[in-house]
Amino acid sequence: MALHWIWQQPDWPSFNWQAERLAPLLRECVQAQGQLMGMASSVGIPLSAQSELDALLQNIVTSSAIEGETLNVGSVRSSLARRLGLEQLDGDHVSQRSEGLAQLMLDATQHFAQPLTLERLLEWHEWLFPDQESDLATRSIHVGALRGDEPMQVVSGRLDRPTVHFEAPPRLGLEQQLETFLAWFETSQAQEGLDPLLRAGIAHFWFVTLHPFDDGNGRLTRTITDLALAQGEAQVIRFYAMSASILEDRAGYYRVLEASQKATTDITEWLEWFLKTLLRSLQQAMTRIESVLGKARFWQAHRESGLTAEQTKVLNRLLDGGERGFEEGISAAQYQAVAKVSKATATRHLAELLEKGCLKRLPGGGRSTRYQVSHPE
Repeated sequence: MALHWIWQQPDWPSFNWQAERLAPLLRECVQAQGQLMGMASSVGIPLSAQSELDALLQNIVTSSAIEGETLNVGSVRSSLARRLGLEQLDGDHVSQRSEGLAQLMLDATQHFAQPLTLERLLEWHEWLFPDQESDLATRSIHVGALRGDEPMQVVSGRLDRPTVHFEAPPRLGLEQQLETFLAWFETSQAQEGLDPLLRAGIAHFWFVTLHPFDDGNGRLTRTITDLALAQGEAQVIRFYAMSASILEDRAGYYRVLEASQKATTDITEWLEWFLKTLLRSLQQAMTRIESVLGKARFWQAHRESGLTAEQTKVLNRLLDGGERGFEEGISAAQYQAVAKVSKATATRHLAELLEKGCLKRLPGGGRSTRYQVSHPE
């Protein structure tokens, strides 16, 4: 038999990698993780809970988006919020789908100390497909059971000329393959010299190669990655969404997976991509938390400023930034539009905000004058 796939290699699954090539990147990730945890610990409990909810929500939504599925964000948010005890929401807003996805994410990230067993994996799979009875599309899926006997190929492109990215190991012997993986996952937590972040990358690659289910393999792979990362941090709260960073480079994700499936058990290239993606995810989370902390500091400094509802609304828009923010500052005309006030009121409000030190005037004058938030020192 020609050696075409990594699982056909004689030393499968004894992975190896070039530690010196990965060392600088690994160091950056560990530093970023430490910084993020430090920042997170300085966020008050209400803000912390909100940041956790946002990160978990982003992780669930983007993990499904990688597979081309668009979720109802409001429904998933409601399911998560209720489970986190943040707000009691009307049950009508949630679907079985969002309930299952919230349950899956929280089981992985909050119950990280529990062993990952085959029973737990099968239960996770059931949570992924809670409404298969009513969903014709999932009728052919073995829910809560390992895949059928047909060859498992990961393909894309036209139906008549598909591109085979990789083929998973055959069904015969799959139980033994999974048992080997789960035993490694359990013992590797205490393996000396194995960095927890590398362990998460190996777990991701190994499980996605096995592709043990008819459907949902990608989402369960990323759930196992979240579990491994939570175990590495040994804490429940997670502020970053690895799946969001994978989605940003989905083409790169499939490209490196495919290349690694057709190579030897040296998975340096995959681990390099994994660490780069994780680093981006940690950096984005730090930016988000810095914004949350900055906003909290601003309102702490201006709690006695006696601002109007319109002024508060505009300041919050400026502080939130992002797609709805005003990176180049806000003009009088934009203030008028956002606050829904007259031109004269907008001019007066802006003068008051300057006087109270809430805003600062940017260089340039006349009609093009723009204003930005003046952050407290």
